[in-house]
Amino acid sequence: MGRLMTDQPQQHGPGIRPLYLFLLVTGVCVLFVLNLALGSVDIPIEAILQILVGGEAGQESWHKIVVNIRLPRAVTAIIAGSALAVGGLQMQTLFRNPLAGPSVLGITAGASLGVAVVMLAAGTITSIFAIQQLSAMGSWLIVLAASLGSAAVLLLILLISIKVRDNVTLLIIGLMIGNVTIALVSIWQYFSRPEQIQDYLIWTFGSLGGVPLDQLWILAAVAVVGGGIALVLSKPLNGLLLGENYARSMGLSVASTRIWIIVSTSLLAGGITAFCGPIGFVGIAVPHLTRSLLGTNDHRVLIPSTLLMGAILLLACDIIAQVPGSTTTLPISAVTSLVGSPVVIWVIIQRKNLQASF
Repeated sequence: MGRLMTDQPQQHGPGIRPLYLFLLVTGVCVLFVLNLALGSVDIPIEAILQILVGGEAGQESWHKIVVNIRLPRAVTAIIAGSALAVGGLQMQTLFRNPLAGPSVLGITAGASLGVAVVMLAAGTITSIFAIQQLSAMGSWLIVLAASLGSAAVLLLILLISIKVRDNVTLLIIGLMIGNVTIALVSIWQYFSRPEQIQDYLIWTFGSLGGVPLDQLWILAAVAVVGGGIALVLSKPLNGLLLGENYARSMGLSVASTRIWIIVSTSLLAGGITAFCGPIGFVGIAVPHLTRSLLGTNDHRVLIPSTLLMGAILLLACDIIAQVPGSTTTLPISAVTSLVGSPVVIWVIIQRKNLQASF
């Protein structure tokens, strides 16, 4: 495996990598503080810093706004952006497809189906309890339903991956499974009451503000496990870029690697969808942006860099979504698409041939 990993193209020298790391970490910190400071009520950055270190700062309402509302939202943005970006990077490498994202295997659609079962369950006690008594975005029932839905699709994909050896075939099957789940949700919506459809549509817009502090540790734990698996897979992912046959000749177990990639991405995408709803485009845009800026295909550099870049992008999108100075909050998924699409177009124009990265 030593030779396999030393043949990677477009790697920077060791002196450049720490500079990029410093810039990315700085970007995350700056946007994190701005995310806490900007909103319907502007809070001075000095007060934000004092609150973060446990001190008293200005008005008492500022402390409540930051600690109870903005801090969980900003931390959620960091976790979600990092998780979706790393999941997208793994899918693009596994399928060697620049359009692949964390939802390509139907995991996100499975989570949506699980939520639909609860929120569109017409007239049942479950629906009444979930929608009227609990917050639709923050209720444990919605989280559990989304988790079970994504887990069911994950199990199905894993069983299929044991039988199917070709990644392209697996990709097509994953897309078809996603289409089936979307069709089931559409049929369910057709027979549901208008108020139920409205609640479900609000969930599909995605939100970073529905994860309270007491649930953040679960979201963080899922992301850490999924991200940790991705970091361990750095060298095998490099091997897949050189072709499956060459990777096998160097001793890499392609089948085992593929299963672990699917597990990692499913944890990352399924966990974020369960807590935040569907958030699109981050998983597709960020890996391309990171490759373009760093000029490398080495996953030992790409994974931590993509993780930080994902946090930067979603923090920036969340600041835009909050529309500082007004009480309006835009759907985060719509904002990520508006920001992510120009990014991908720019990368395509700059690199001209995205397929060359795979």
